[in-house]
Amino acid sequence: MLGSLAAYEILLMLDPEAAEERQGEIVARVRDLVERGGGTWRSHDSWGRRRLAFEIDHKTDAHYHLVVFETGAETLDEITRVLKIDDSVMRHLAVRHIEGSRTSAPREEYHERPQRTADDGRPREYAGSSALPEEES
Repeated sequence: MLGSLAAYEILLMLDPEAAEERQGEIVARVRDLVERGGGTWRSHDSWGRRRLAFEIDHKTDAHYHLVVFETGAETLDEITRVLKIDDSVMRHLAVRHIEGSRTSAPREEYHERPQRTADDGRPREYAGSSALPEEES
């Protein structure tokens, strides 16, 4: 390995229809690339199936996996290349891992945001709009 090592974390969003074995293969492939590139595998945290903020390829859920490792830039480039061409990887994001930080899965429960209102008490999306439904007398 030529370059210096840096700590990275990758959040993987995997196809919810992919079998658990296939998800394991993807994580194992990333680990293999890290170790063959002279890096060190730190951790893998499976967050399970979670709802997406918006649809990706007509899917509303994904299986999330967080992996943390140390490797060189060349190996990170190869990992990114491999993840981009794998159809089971919906999205991935690689960032520098901040030493001492601990990324954890978001809470399970989803809270509905309170509805905001305009000064006149109407829902905000109708405030100042003629699209407000007529009140019945």
